[in-house]
Amino acid sequence: MRWNLEWLRTFKAIYETGTLSAAAQELFISQPGVSLHLNSLEAYTGYKLFDRAARRMVPTEKGKILYNFILEPLKKLERGEENFHRRSEEERATISLGMCFETFQYTLEEHIKELPFNLIIKFGEYPQMQQDLDNGLLDLIVTPQKGVQQNLEYNAFSKERIVLIAGNNTDTSTLEKLLAEGENKQAAVLLKQQLWYSTAADMEHLKKFWLQHFGEHPDFSPNYIVPNISSIIRCLRDSTGFSVVPDFLCRDEIASAKIKLVWEGDDPLENILYFGTRKKTMYKKEIEKLQGLFKEKWEMATEVE
Repeated sequence: MRWNLEWLRTFKAIYETGTLSAAAQELFISQPGVSLHLNSLEAYTGYKLFDRAARRMVPTEKGKILYNFILEPLKKLERGEENFHRRSEEERATISLGMCFETFQYTLEEHIKELPFNLIIKFGEYPQMQQDLDNGLLDLIVTPQKGVQQNLEYNAFSKERIVLIAGNNTDTSTLEKLLAEGENKQAAVLLKQQLWYSTAADMEHLKKFWLQHFGEHPDFSPNYIVPNISSIIRCLRDSTGFSVVPDFLCRDEIASAKIKLVWEGDDPLENILYFGTRKKTMYKKEIEKLQGLFKEKWEMATEVE
């Protein structure tokens, strides 16, 4: 068995950047991939090459010797690669994007066929998206939550308002009267007696809305659990029942009177939406293209309002 050239390139990146995450960014691979290369190299050589400190990988004496031994040969190989590597045609970049399903439908789905690069969409929970972004498995995320990873940055681009909606056949006259009179506690009691829709993923919007406007956690279970918010809106069209959803997902249905906007709350609940990216990326142009599509969609929605 011989050592792998990629192990040495990874070792060099760790040595020069000082951390696994920074090496992963420089090599454009995942952090678990960096760890795998290093562990394989240490197993092959039989030596510990770094001491794992709290925030830095400190080279051992054997690590320093190995670095000095491979530095010039690797530099020569890199120069050779630059001189001899030619592409017959420009390769299409592949961008991995994390976001919620509904935001994808609302913003990006109609533009997929126009993109000059490959695109992989991943749906999931925001903390996992942040971790995948940090590890190099995603290149861009759209999120209402900011993580704490040092290698990531977040830029706000819009906001969503969480609102109470109902199917247009729902009798909301008594409820609206209570809310208009500031009788929120009685309104909450009445709402608990209604038919409710929520999603299979979580009830985070409902929990936050209820806590902010009624001062308590919701102590009832929705009647219908459906796959996503788009399903909720389709179920409520020309029907009865309630749900709590982001306003941008139901603007068209409200405008066409297929569902009702019942209440935004006395102090509306709003989430800031962020673009999350790594601080260093080789896909700056492609990411800016995607960000532009999102901004354009939200600006159009604001103009309509």
